[in-house]
Amino acid sequence: MNTYQMKYILPAVAFLVTAGMTSCTGDLDVTPIDPATTMTPSEPSLYSKCYANMALAGQGGANGDCDIDGLDGGTTGFVRQLWNANELSTDESICCWGDPGIPQFNYNQWDASHPMLQGFYYRLYAGITYCNHYLDACAGVDATREAEVRFLRALYYYYLMDCFGNVPFTTALSAESPRQIMRADLFKWIETEVKYCMGKMLSPAARTSADKGYGRADQDAANLLLARMYLNAEVYTGEARWADAKTYAEKVINGPHKLWTTGKNGWSAYQMLFMGDNGESGASQEAVLPLLQDGITTTSWGTTLFLMASTWKDDMDTDKDYGTKEFWAGNRARKQLVEKFFPNSPAPQANIADMALAANDNRALFYGVDRELEVKTPSEFTSGYSVGKFRNTYSTGAAPHNQQFIDADFFLMRAAEAYLIAAEADLREDNQLSDAALGYINALRGRANAAAVSKENCTLDYILDERSRELYYEGFRRTDLIRYGYFGGEKSGDKKALWEWKGGVQNGQGFEAFRNLYAIPAEDINANPNLKQNPGY
Repeated sequence: MNTYQMKYILPAVAFLVTAGMTSCTGDLDVTPIDPATTMTPSEPSLYSKCYANMALAGQGGANGDCDIDGLDGGTTGFVRQLWNANELSTDESICCWGDPGIPQFNYNQWDASHPMLQGFYYRLYAGITYCNHYLDACAGVDATREAEVRFLRALYYYYLMDCFGNVPFTTALSAESPRQIMRADLFKWIETEVKYCMGKMLSPAARTSADKGYGRADQDAANLLLARMYLNAEVYTGEARWADAKTYAEKVINGPHKLWTTGKNGWSAYQMLFMGDNGESGASQEAVLPLLQDGITTTSWGTTLFLMASTWKDDMDTDKDYGTKEFWAGNRARKQLVEKFFPNSPAPQANIADMALAANDNRALFYGVDRELEVKTPSEFTSGYSVGKFRNTYSTGAAPHNQQFIDADFFLMRAAEAYLIAAEADLREDNQLSDAALGYINALRGRANAAAVSKENCTLDYILDERSRELYYEGFRRTDLIRYGYFGGEKSGDKKALWEWKGGVQNGQGFEAFRNLYAIPAEDINANPNLKQNPGY
């Protein structure tokens, strides 16, 4: 049996013979599966599984089995490994843990045997397999759900294209080893597929967890994925698509997924996007595609619990309830991230609330008490400022559902990204910023109670910094740095492209351009004769 069968086909078969699975909420509720009906799978359950692959490790919740053969749920968690791949390798985060793969992320020294990248790769292909299975077994049952599943398959392929480049490609369940598709060709396939699906998907709407359709991908998810792809098209295909990026981003901006701008009970509007009741408080109007979490019914070590627990220690923000007893104290900010909020003065050693006040920016959710700004000792959590962006506290003061697993949904796509895409694409297309594009940047800054920026000062590098201030720790940074030429390659050793411990050196050093792509796992290369490894590995 080849690796494709073991990693991709068997998890789907195992899912069908499982007596039940952890339920998602709202429209994604599932019903138990009867082992006697494995040849006629439950359409609602298989549909739900296509989404649940991004939020759960397997069928049994956090402490149950894992869908990926031979790997655990933490190693393969979609959000966890998306985050590791796109944050730990950059100027935004560093981790003090010694788990296999973490130091290699910290120092940009991964190879084709990296266990966490392998887990991320197989998690994406598991999602593709579930989608292919649904499209094969449930064709014609529900046109809208079928379009959503096709969109999800395209989304999984997008992350493979972005991280791994030329990857195995298949749109059907088969025991045959899939053939490799070139990155530019995959870009064209995703583009065509998303545009086909869009008209059949749910109409865009701002939803809360009480609304039908919350957690489902609607037409604005398709618009935002296209905008994201077009912004990076020059990297993926060699051809810039700035006008298209702006067009599709503005479809989202002008739609119902508006920026959330209303703070409550001492919490800023920005904080409410990442809190335990973000699906209920109204903040989810900004969520274009939320991944649903609940401390009882959808538990995971690798989704928003990871984002909070890995960044918190129980000495932080002691005047507020955390909403969980999990404090793993691993990931914290490199100084380059904190300094983006303090360009003209040193960042204080302050608590989270005072840090935001000192920065004049509600997004500066850092904790510096008994911390050092400079990461002198990567293996010590207090070497570097802590990040208090994600938490399980309720904005209403209500108690969370559980004191271990958390209720905060993860907004995989949110409207703020569209504002930043439109502004950058506008400036790149015309070499000058329009009034509308400047307004997009200042809408984000205004929401954060930060001072407006002038057109003269809103350069491309400023927009890159603003993307970091708005989107840090949400899984975008590696892609952004590559687009600007600041990750690996010719400009990677320039002063403005360096960060602490880049390339394994405390003051940073550049590294080769081939690391702008991750290696296809050696296990897959060895098992599939159709594959050729990315150059440099």
